[in-house]
Amino acid sequence: MAGEPVTVVGSYISPYVRKVLVCLDLKGVAYQIDPIVPFFGNEQFSALNPVRRIPVLIDGDVTLSDSTVICEYLEERCPNPSLYPSSPEDRGRARWLEEFADTRIGEVLIWQLFNERIIRRFVWGEETDEARVRNALEVEIPQVLDYLERELDPAGAPFYGSLGIADIAVAAFFRNAAFAGFEVDPQRWPLTANFVARTLDCESFRKLRPFEELSLKTPIAKQREALMEAGAPISPSTLGASTPRRGVLGT
Repeated sequence: MAGEPVTVVGSYISPYVRKVLVCLDLKGVAYQIDPIVPFFGNEQFSALNPVRRIPVLIDGDVTLSDSTVICEYLEERCPNPSLYPSSPEDRGRARWLEEFADTRIGEVLIWQLFNERIIRRFVWGEETDEARVRNALEVEIPQVLDYLERELDPAGAPFYGSLGIADIAVAAFFRNAAFAGFEVDPQRWPLTANFVARTLDCESFRKLRPFEELSLKTPIAKQREALMEAGAPISPSTLGASTPRRGVLGT
């Protein structure tokens, strides 16, 4: 990993890709990115990841899928600085919070909100299911935020003393929530609102913002070229395709 940059396959807009890119930056690992939009992978992409989901990490002869698997690999290959707590108890809890983020938070902020307001329109040309969005805003998202509010440190510290995998995984999804027009109410959930603002203001998150915002406002077919012109570390080749297709899991 000390030689050529690793390659990350996946869009800057994806919270799962964002999690991996932040971990790479914090660990000082050089990378290049093939910024394919979800659903736009070609047959080679299918061969690398049969469920057709991002991110994919390519490190020499090693190819890995799933953001959690990738981050654990990075932690083992580049242990300093560590992004996982030192004790088994805290490591286990941090992994649970990462899993909660990737599954439950992802379900409500990505598939019930961001997918409905952004992906369905711009990828599939479909109308937003307003009833599903309303249920997310009124029922599902408040349940998630109530849980986070109980788990966060009242003093405002990161989950386990310093910025780590639990903080990165949870906060990454709230960037997409903002893209879809949702912000945490600081009156109702003050600890969570502070946590999200503080974590997303870390340098490793901030440096991704220009590329995220450019991706959002650029037509999919032109994103790779636009990102390259903006100075993003774009890979020399792509696994992207010109037309979308759903993954084998239906998403």
